Amino acid sequence: MRSITAFNHDWIFYPGFDADKAGTRQEGQAVTLPHSAVELPFAYFDEKSYWQAFTYQKTLTADPAFDGKEVSLVFDGAMADSVVYLNGQEIGRHPDGYTPFEVRLTGLLTPGDNLLTVKVDGSENPAIPPFGARIDYLTYAGIYRDVWLKVTDPVSIENAKIETPEALSENKRVTVSVTLANPQKIAIAGSLTASLIDRDGVELGKSTVEVTGETAHIELTDLTNITLWDLHQPALYELVLTLEVSGSHDAQRIRFGFRDIAFTTEGFRLNGRLIKLRGLNRHQSFPYIGYALGRAAQEGDADILKHELKLNMVRTSHYPQSKCFLDRCDEIGLLVFEEIPGWQHIGDKAWQAASVENVRQMIRRDWNHPSIVLWGVRINESKDNHDFYVETNRVARSLDTTRPTTGVRCITDSELLEDVYSMNDFILGMEEINPDQPRTPLRPQQKVTGLDHAVPYMITEFNGHMYPTKAYDQEQRQAEHVIRHLDVLNAAYGDPQIAGALGWCAFDYNTHKDFGAGDRICHHGVMDMFREPKFAAFAYASQCEPEEGVILKPVTFWTRGERNFGGVLPLIILTNCDEVELVSGGMPPRRFTPDRERFAHLPHPPVIIKREDYPNQEFGHWGMGWQNVTCIGYIGGKKVAEVQYVADPVATTLQVKPDTVNIGAEDSVRVMVRVLDQVGNKLPFLFEPVSIAIDGPADLIGPSLVSLNGGSTGFWLQARGRGAIAASVTHARLGTVRVSLSASAGGGA
Repeated sequence: MRSITAFNHDWIFYPGFDADKAGTRQEGQAVTLPHSAVELPFAYFDEKSYWQAFTYQKTLTADPAFDGKEVSLVFDGAMADSVVYLNGQEIGRHPDGYTPFEVRLTGLLTPGDNLLTVKVDGSENPAIPPFGARIDYLTYAGIYRDVWLKVTDPVSIENAKIETPEALSENKRVTVSVTLANPQKIAIAGSLTASLIDRDGVELGKSTVEVTGETAHIELTDLTNITLWDLHQPALYELVLTLEVSGSHDAQRIRFGFRDIAFTTEGFRLNGRLIKLRGLNRHQSFPYIGYALGRAAQEGDADILKHELKLNMVRTSHYPQSKCFLDRCDEIGLLVFEEIPGWQHIGDKAWQAASVENVRQMIRRDWNHPSIVLWGVRINESKDNHDFYVETNRVARSLDTTRPTTGVRCITDSELLEDVYSMNDFILGMEEINPDQPRTPLRPQQKVTGLDHAVPYMITEFNGHMYPTKAYDQEQRQAEHVIRHLDVLNAAYGDPQIAGALGWCAFDYNTHKDFGAGDRICHHGVMDMFREPKFAAFAYASQCEPEEGVILKPVTFWTRGERNFGGVLPLIILTNCDEVELVSGGMPPRRFTPDRERFAHLPHPPVIIKREDYPNQEFGHWGMGWQNVTCIGYIGGKKVAEVQYVADPVATTLQVKPDTVNIGAEDSVRVMVRVLDQVGNKLPFLFEPVSIAIDGPADLIGPSLVSLNGGSTGFWLQARGRGAIAASVTHARLGTVRVSLSASAGGGA
């Protein structure tokens, strides 16, 4: 039977690599995986600091239980160009930094201790996608995902693809294509059994087939009382595969869901229901540590996208992302568009062959995720390359006939070889460059495609670099940032030929010197790098139905001096309420309704209070004193939400808020720090320092002395075992706040 155990502890790490020393244990830093080779500052750093080779070493003691078994190491992801040595001898290599690889140890281990040495090279090697030109994101070096020690019998299940054809029929079926690992080339004879298990552990169906080779096909039919995987009810099932062949025994449990998808000229359908896709792009990077945060942080990002931003889709820009992130998308009902690594540049034939291999590895790794509904098989924003993209599409379709392909472009009249035409439409904002260009949120699809007929079509980026906005920018810029997101969403909702629109992007991210704000940050997100929302985040959140959460967010810091002409008007209030009431000073309360004239297609248009609504300039007249204000949201005449602002905000409360206080012994947790005023609003222009101290079995990721970034900052803690953890944050004026956490479950090798 198989055993897969974490292999993340007790590694030695050091910069540099010498092949002549690969068989000798070196002195270095003790580290636990996932690990980033270089911890970068928050901003204004030199990204070339990780453009070199690094060495990881670990001792593996040969276990007598390995006798007669297949033994291997599985790397979920290492950046990049990895080479693995055992006792000084090279035993495997993998150039791609985003897909997993397995290194066979069988027959190579010696009795006692064996030295594993892994070289990873953070250099931007032009032979490896996405490298070869400039890219607008960082590719942080290191073994940044988990490593596993895998032990199986000589014949085992290598992979299985589960399909649910006719998912909308009353009696459903499951088809499973299985490939077996048989490196010793043993004559295979035996059986394979598949059992369908629901979430309560009840077996719903079972089938057994004879196995005589390294592939097998098995079906379960006449399945009834099956719940479909959907956005609000993401029902998951397990398929238990049991292999009994030639003296070998193996079993795998694979999670999947029943669902039906279709991209059509009328939009996207999930289980036959037309759904407008509303989403954002996500980079998998975090402050300081880059890619090297594990399961808890990956799940946390998925939860933010689904539950805070209220999205129904995410694009994994621009590479396959953590299987933990995808698992969580399965669990919470968040649709995924996954694509291969790349950014504009196409290399030579060998580079293209590596990219085709990326297609193959991405699909084979992820084809059982019900959340994934689209394969991206084109280098993001690249020019047409007929032969190359014929091959990426051919490989994708040969591996998976159940999902369409797409390829993201930013150039019009691009050759359509995929099933869905995807476009990064940055037309909004071009009027600032070209005075003859009217303000246009989105172009009609046939003006983009150049075709004389409609095709399945989706917007995959908008805004972003056209209007970068920092969390602490002037309120007037923040309001325009919001309007630009709303304008595009409104246009997408109003065009039935657009399946949906995915904005650029969810989170700010570190980047190369050629991009961003010069500080090595692209401030393109609707949230900052700590996942703290900007106002534009609520442009998305407010489109959810009230039963998913009542949203009431005025786009204001409530201060006289943040508009070019003073005051706060026009005031945008992002909400899914029916009415909003404004109460300020001695003025009588007034109610306002959403602006359905300008935003006719949005599920929930914003309330916009204009200057003419207050002709006496109650909120801007310079001769008046500034007043407190209360904003109240109503649904069906009933008060459901309230927001207050004070005229004289002062630093009152130091808030230290972890995402959770109970974590696993191997997990990380985000902790947000905010300075709040008298009524609990963040002070948006406070940049004073806070100091952080940690007690207990946890490491602080990043420095212990940081500045607030517009009234807030954040940090991640990485648990290093079980026990009580305390995080203390000190602000010079507000003192020290201490929060307690507990690390309990989990563990590793």
